[in-house]
Amino acid sequence: MQNRLLLTVTVEREDALRYTPAGLPVLEMWLKHQSRQSAGGFERDVACDIQAVWIGEDARKHAGKLAGQVMNVTGFLGQRSLRNPRLVLNIEYVEFVKG
Repeated sequence: MQNRLLLTVTVEREDALRYTPAGLPVLEMWLKHQSRQSAGGFERDVACDIQAVWIGEDARKHAGKLAGQVMNVTGFLGQRSLRNPRLVLNIEYVEFVKG
């Protein structure tokens, strides 16, 4: 099954870094995406706000420095937790966009 998402986003805000019970660093953030896309032969403006989670050492290194940053993010969609079915982008790779 395919589950892959690539977006250019701006970090609107980020929570304080936290750690899982297993000791993994977790950074939750809210992202904004805006672009122009074509669908069915017509162009349209697309905008959305996305809740995202970034887990691992790279998340720890960048924590507290991301607000306002433009990034290309790659990841997959999943539910927030076993008890919360809200959709969240799980970030696997980040490329910072110079600008």
